[in-house]
Amino acid sequence: MKIEELNQLSAEEFKVAIEKCCHSKRFAEAMLKKRPYPGITELISTAEEEWFKLEEADLFEAFEGHSRIGDLGSLKKKFASTRGWAEKEQGAVRGADENTLKELAEWNLKYEEKFHFLFLICATGKPAEVLLEAMKERLQNSKNEEIKIAFREQNKITKLRLEKLLESPGEK
Repeated sequence: MKIEELNQLSAEEFKVAIEKCCHSKRFAEAMLKKRPYPGITELISTAEEEWFKLEEADLFEAFEGHSRIGDLGSLKKKFASTRGWAEKEQGAVRGADENTLKELAEWNLKYEEKFHFLFLICATGKPAEVLLEAMKERLQNSKNEEIKIAFREQNKITKLRLEKLLESPGEK
């Protein structure tokens, strides 16, 4: 899709497209209010500005648009609208051995038990072992520290997905 096409979408279509990049209704609404966008640079800078204005509840809502790291099965079921992007983002995990995938599943649960939210990391290009180590390391953080890290990670993911949205011909 080109930026012009994004700008011309109906309000509902625009919000659906933006929510594929960041699953937060308040974020999509804020982005809608700022359009039209002259180019991708302005779209991304506005997205970053608006993201950091949001509250913690919006972060948790955005997490609902992600699957657990290493949970490739849920990508096919629950996250069909962003499956292609998420599969590429977690693509390096596909080559992991069964033990690493089991360990990822275990540490995902430990993380969620401690923080009560999904482990979020910009996984693009990172192998499963690197993601697992990051998860183990971040489990040592306080909840407040981890929320701040996750907030920044979601921002990175949103930026990448906005770029993908505008690279995808006919994508709505």
